[in-house]
Amino acid sequence: MPDSGRIVFQGQDVTALPMHERARLGLVRSFQITSILPRFSALENVALAVQARNGSSFRFFANAGAERPLNDLAMTYLARFGLAARADVAAGLMSHGEKRQLELAIALASGPKLLLLDEPLAGTSHDESQRLIATLQELRRELPIVLIEHDMEAVFALADRVSVLVYGRIIASGTPQSVRDNTQVREAYLGEEV
Repeated sequence: MPDSGRIVFQGQDVTALPMHERARLGLVRSFQITSILPRFSALENVALAVQARNGSSFRFFANAGAERPLNDLAMTYLARFGLAARADVAAGLMSHGEKRQLELAIALASGPKLLLLDEPLAGTSHDESQRLIATLQELRRELPIVLIEHDMEAVFALADRVSVLVYGRIIASGTPQSVRDNTQVREAYLGEEV
């Protein structure tokens, strides 16, 4: 719960709504610390998101793997994020970058209207970061994304608008270029003495 203010999404005050209600409205987020089911396969992780979005079949004793439409849709999300060949791998055994891609596949399978990403590049290698940036560049053409990220290269590659906070206070807000040129931002984040 915020200390002050309110959050309005598509004309509705969502400040006090529980997370599952916000998700039902289309506010979907990923976490700074990867949030997956490590013992479930990549396919099962995404299939759960598809099932939650489309409504459960409530076939408790049936083999979920036999639900072809559910799994086919989950596979399309895995393929989109380059994980089709890893569909049967337990999510906990995937590399950190693959887990990040999987988390994005899960988020997209949830049917977001707005995607909230909390440091999606944290802990990734340079190659993994480049793949994630390319994926996010595709996604931003489809839906709005609010990105919290410390990787300034990624921020400048992805953002239309940047707001920079220092100790919880906005010190600059504007286009990537105007923020890049801002003296306070360069001192605080880009490590430049001006």
